[in-house]
Amino acid sequence: MDTEKTSPVDVEVSTENKDGAEAFTKVKSKKTQKRTREQSGVDMDAEESVAIKRPQFPPISGDKLRGPDEMRKIAVPAHRYTPLKENWLKIFTPIVENLQLQVRFNLKTRNVEIKTCKETQDIGALTKAADFVKAFVLGFQVEDAMALIRLDELFLESFDVTDVKPLKGDHLSRAIGRIAGKGGKTKFTIENVTKTRIVLAETKIHILGSFQNIKMARTAICNLILGSPPSKVYGNIRVVASRTAERF
Repeated sequence: MDTEKTSPVDVEVSTENKDGAEAFTKVKSKKTQKRTREQSGVDMDAEESVAIKRPQFPPISGDKLRGPDEMRKIAVPAHRYTPLKENWLKIFTPIVENLQLQVRFNLKTRNVEIKTCKETQDIGALTKAADFVKAFVLGFQVEDAMALIRLDELFLESFDVTDVKPLKGDHLSRAIGRIAGKGGKTKFTIENVTKTRIVLAETKIHILGSFQNIKMARTAICNLILGSPPSKVYGNIRVVASRTAERF
């Protein structure tokens, strides 16, 4: 009797198992899914590489790479007309012969105009020539300003005495006198130790040199403006200069 009762239950379970097997589809493992995706991705990349080819462009000429002609204008103040006229040949020669640029002085606008041409090869030649003329206009000698054309690591920096300390009247005059020194001694000493060139034009100070040397000279001049005695400034400059010389 027991066997007769249990047999229908087993049949129902088996039918349920069969129905369940038919109802649910077989799920693939994650590894097999990842492999199929990678294979399909490789196939797609291969198809895209075959379909899309790299465009072939002809080499560009130097004239198109240079672009249109550019011009720079440098304004010349009235007190620099005579020095510009006297040294015009020294300014004209390196700009035209070495940098392959065109230059002229416009009498109406009182500007030195520098322009590129077909013979210009160096892209940075226009910037060098503009810095060269600007340095001369600010008061540097032609020989010193010429270094801006020959060397790449030289810069110009300008600031006002009143930017460091708002001085007026006699206090301002004394600060300028401390920078210059007796007969220009202090200025020459700073120039020789820091290997820079300095121009004092009323309250304006212009420094020509490399970045590190300009920083040393500017620090010394600022200390003089703030009231430090020249002897102390000389000592500080020499210490800093000797450290930089040891580094390099």
